[in-house]
This record gives sequence, structure tokens and C-alpha cells, in this order.
Amino acid sequence: MSEEKKSRTETIRSEIEQEILSGHLPSGTQIDEQQLIDRFGVSRTPAREALIQLASAGLVTLVPRQGAIVSSITLRDYVALSEILVQLESLAARLASRRMTPAERDALETAYEACAAAQGDAEAYRAANDEFHGVLYEGSRNDILAKQIRTMRARMRGMRDYRFEHPARVRASLAEHKAVLDAIKVGDEDAAAEAMVRHISAGGNVYADMIAAMPDDGAAVGRGRRP
Repeated sequence: MSEEKKSRTETIRSEIEQEILSGHLPSGTQIDEQQLIDRFGVSRTPAREALIQLASAGLVTLVPRQGAIVSSITLRDYVALSEILVQLESLAARLASRRMTPAERDALETAYEACAAAQGDAEAYRAANDEFHGVLYEGSRNDILAKQIRTMRARMRGMRDYRFEHPARVRASLAEHKAVLDAIKVGDEDAAAEAMVRHISAGGNVYADMIAAMPDDGAAVGRGRRP
């Protein structure tokens, strides 16, 4: 594939990924090649390749003669992804604690303050939470790790974001962010990693234990604002 087609493919993939991640394209939405061709003014090859990349990331499912369908995940998938995510996020916090510059630590504190200011507004807190974690990923200096975490978060978004509609969970999340921030500010790698484990695990342990004991009935969680 030429560099130009690669660039077009990346543009399509990135925009559709963001629409799935934001909930603009909820679970079950059909996306076909012709829609992408018309929308982005491209040929069939970059449109098809973008869908293949989205499918590889688990964001869509390719269906013969139907194009792509925005994926849902089963409850068991959600639990399995949660157990992996906690380890990846912990590693990101450890690396960020070691590698962040003073300016980046200040940016993380600013992101934390935005989270605090957003309490009471689920949408605003969701965006501030994304910013806090995003600053931390950048500070880890590991692009592959950051990409893996973002892909997993995109797949899990529906259920994870639903928690922000509960004030008690938002208060707990904010306190957990503070623990991560304080550890990173003093460069305590172990404390940062442990604080992130507590943060990511906090909202998922009850779900995980309950769902792991359930029969595999194929129940699924969508990517809308509610599971």
C-alpha cells in the first residue's frame, strides 16, 4: 500500500475509532465500505483496510455481505479485559513515575484538578478522567503500551463509563487519582503502581467475581453510555 493510501486508511480508522469510543456509533451500528468511500472521498482499498484494522482492535466485527458491525463484548470478555487492563495501567503508572518531567507532573496535577472540578457532571468527569489517564500514558514514554491500553479501554467503554453516573464512585475515583498523583510527584514507582492497581480494580472486582461465576450465556455489553 502506498504512503498516501496508508495515510487515508489511518484517517478513516482514527475518526471511526473515536466515534465508537465516544458512543456516537453504538454497539450494533452497521458500517459498510461504501459509506466510508462516500464520506471520506477515498477508493475501496483504504476503506476496506480501515475496517480490517478496526476489526483487529476488536472494535468492529466483519460480517460477510454486511460490512462491519460495531462490536459488543460479553460479560466474560469484560472481566478478562479488566484483569489485563489493571496490569497494563499499573505498568504505565510505574513508568510515568520514573520518566515524567516536572512539566508533565504539573500537567498531571492540572488534570487531577479538572477531575475535581467536574464532580457532579458525569460527562465532564468522563472527559477529565480521560485526560488524567492520557497525560499519564504520555509520561510513560511507551507508545506501544499506551496504544494497547487505549484500545482495551475503547472495547470496555460502555460499562466502565456507566460508573461515573454514580456520585460515590466518582468520589472514590478522585481519591484514587490523588493517590496516583502523589506517588508520581515524589517518584515513588512502587506506590504509583500499587495506587493504580487499586484504582482500576476498585470498580471491577465486584463485577468480576459475580460474572466469573455465571454460566457463559453470551450476554453482552454494548458501547453506548449504558451497559
